[in-house]
Amino acid sequence: MVQYNVTGMSCAACSARVEKAVNGVEGVTSCSVSLLTNSMGVEGTASAQAVIAAVEAAGYGAALKGAAAGQTKSAAMDEDALADKETPILKRRLIASLGFLIVLMYVSMGHMMWGWPLPAWFEGNHVAMGLVQLLLAGIIMVINQKFFINGFQSLWHRAPNMDTLVALGSMASFVWSVYALFAMTDAQVKGDMDAVMTYMHEFYFESAAMILTLITVGKMLEARSKGKTTDALKGLMKLAPKTAVILQNGVETEVSIDQVKKGDIFVVRPGENIPVDGVVLEGSSAVNEAALTGESIPVDKAAGDRVSAATLNQSGFIKCEATRVGEDTTLSQIIQMVSDAAATKAPIAKIADKVSGIFVPAVITIAIVTMVVWLLVGQTVGFALARGISVLVISCPCALGLATPVAIMVGNGIGAKNGILFKTAVSLEETGKVQIVALDKTGTITSGEPKVTDILPAAGSNEADLLTLAYALERKSEHPLAKAIVQKAAELEMQPEEVSDFRAVAGNGLSAVWNGAEVYGGNSKFISGKAAIPADIRTKAERLAEEGKTPLFFSKAGKLAGVIAVADVMKEDSLQAVHELQNMGIHVVMLTGDNARTANAIGKQADVDEVIAGVLPDGKEAVIRSLAKKGKVAMVGDGINDAPALTRADIGIAIGAGTDVAIDAADVVLMKSRLRDVPAAIRLSRATLRNIHQNLFWAFAYNVCGIPLAAGVFISLFGWKLNPMFGAAAMSLSSFCVVSNALRLNLFDIRNAAKDKKIKPMQEIKEEKTMTKTLKVEGMMCPHCEARVKKALEAIDGVEEAVASHEAGTAVVTLSKDVADDALKAAVEAQDYPVLGIE
Repeated sequence: MVQYNVTGMSCAACSARVEKAVNGVEGVTSCSVSLLTNSMGVEGTASAQAVIAAVEAAGYGAALKGAAAGQTKSAAMDEDALADKETPILKRRLIASLGFLIVLMYVSMGHMMWGWPLPAWFEGNHVAMGLVQLLLAGIIMVINQKFFINGFQSLWHRAPNMDTLVALGSMASFVWSVYALFAMTDAQVKGDMDAVMTYMHEFYFESAAMILTLITVGKMLEARSKGKTTDALKGLMKLAPKTAVILQNGVETEVSIDQVKKGDIFVVRPGENIPVDGVVLEGSSAVNEAALTGESIPVDKAAGDRVSAATLNQSGFIKCEATRVGEDTTLSQIIQMVSDAAATKAPIAKIADKVSGIFVPAVITIAIVTMVVWLLVGQTVGFALARGISVLVISCPCALGLATPVAIMVGNGIGAKNGILFKTAVSLEETGKVQIVALDKTGTITSGEPKVTDILPAAGSNEADLLTLAYALERKSEHPLAKAIVQKAAELEMQPEEVSDFRAVAGNGLSAVWNGAEVYGGNSKFISGKAAIPADIRTKAERLAEEGKTPLFFSKAGKLAGVIAVADVMKEDSLQAVHELQNMGIHVVMLTGDNARTANAIGKQADVDEVIAGVLPDGKEAVIRSLAKKGKVAMVGDGINDAPALTRADIGIAIGAGTDVAIDAADVVLMKSRLRDVPAAIRLSRATLRNIHQNLFWAFAYNVCGIPLAAGVFISLFGWKLNPMFGAAAMSLSSFCVVSNALRLNLFDIRNAAKDKKIKPMQEIKEEKTMTKTLKVEGMMCPHCEARVKKALEAIDGVEEAVASHEAGTAVVTLSKDVADDALKAAVEAQDYPVLGIE
């Protein structure tokens, strides 16, 4: 996706116009415009010049954003792009407008309605009063000339927007008032005082000025609130250090962060932020990674451990080698993900976009019809004009256009602060709709590292003696289970003892000589040939095996020393996470390659709804495909072998930052290895979607109720008549209310499960008629290419499954309904893989 900054947009009609213009450019496959961030994301092969030209032809401005424009700064350095530059300008305009408006309101309404005193030369001189009002209103119109420039410019390009409505309403009030002033002057010259007073009441100078001032108030409040929606993103950007201390010829030199290159050696002292991603070469420290993961507990780092930019070195002095710099750092990638998500559109936003595209022309039409109808029923021109102006100024396309993006931006910001990254607006919206969550066992439900769980010494032995024997024997082994015993001994600060004649018997166990006696370690079958295993020990070992643990037997000098059980233990929060998911009405499935007995034991501990055992890495994708027939599926995984399943799932969630391949394939990235972040992500998605629904309801309800009221529909029924000034005030507040409601999301606690609600249960499998098509695809070189083609095809409505092969150069799609060849071809070629033919 190539991102652009767009200038000149003022409402949803503008963003819809820009989107339509760019989508018409040859080579553009998708375009989404964000009114909130004044940005645009474009995908396809179209050149930047063609895209910018299309935007300019529509009456707006565009420029490439950030690195795409050739800048070398990291994403963290683009903070200025999000700075609130609009509010100070609007504030100055508002202060100036209010100064003149107060004088105008005093003259036009204070004197006429409440008899407030005026200078003597105004007495009986109605023309002078009119001229003063004209002058003051004219000054306010000049101060707020931007409404007229943008509004009439948009009208000239046949793309009227909110500024057009304001400009037309204010200009109509002013022009009619000028006509009334000239007519009143003529009447005063003729001495017709009744006509003079009649025309005096036809003045709408204060309305022309008040409309502009109130809309400016609304715009300023809106701009301020919009600025707050990007606070989380700006907060991330502020974390990026500006300098680094690198070693040059053995001398510490402080340089700008832009000058740090991959491979440079840098040093970090206690209390300093780590400047770029790297690996520790010397020293040890506790590093606070809360900036990236939201986890406040510091993580111990020593030689060989990785460190990330913007994390805080709390205790020791460390020397590191830079591995990722500039836009490649973890922080920059997080910022880019949040920024990309803001530049994309959620499916629900398309409803508002369709309405916004026809909204302003429809409102202008309604205003004209309103005036004509009131004139036909015998009302005065002034009365009819007031109704038409009220319709123009009360209508608010902005509220519709902001309803979705402000909530998406705030939701993404909350997620980023808590280590939950949604790649697109679509993933943020869809995550809350999942009905099935498939959890990979190793590294997701469990820690992924075997640990000692039980120590059972035989008669005549004790735990310390058994562990000493096991430590002496296993410390020479490379087996993962041996590392668990070595780690346990290290935790107890045991001193290692040497063995001789060490041998590893493949698939069985180990043997050695320790203190002159032969010692053995291994499974029960291996040890049975070396020593007798008492019945009670054998029974306990079988029970441990049923619990999913691996019992390791040890013997010394022909006698059993005891049993040590090792297992890949569950993470502390796994059980609570599963219960939270179930409380949301979600069906929890555990996938594992273990045998059924071990899998069921872990599944029972985790209390999952379903266990699918014996799943090989390449079989996960098929399992997800099968589960998808029952409902919307989220797959949670962390490894390279999870990538196909993450891609196949409706929502792919990479946990613990995972591998780069897993992150590429996922829709949601969890920076921590905490499983509770999965229900938290779903909870945040649901809260955001709920907020969007509230915003859209308010925006639609406001316009549906406000326009008929302004048109005077309720005058004959209830006598309700809306002054154009109050219409402008309502318009100002509508957008402000929508943005303020979105900001309420900042108060939402994503960890609080108290208010979770169940969604509708998953469906039984339904057999569907399917058909297949085979695409001949050129350019696929690796499994990653296959994953891109697969994901692009499966995003098309009607594509049940896509199987891509870079070796065969084909992509076979299974369809649940007829899909045009052009749509399939366009999806693949959008990923830069030419399609040679479709069979």
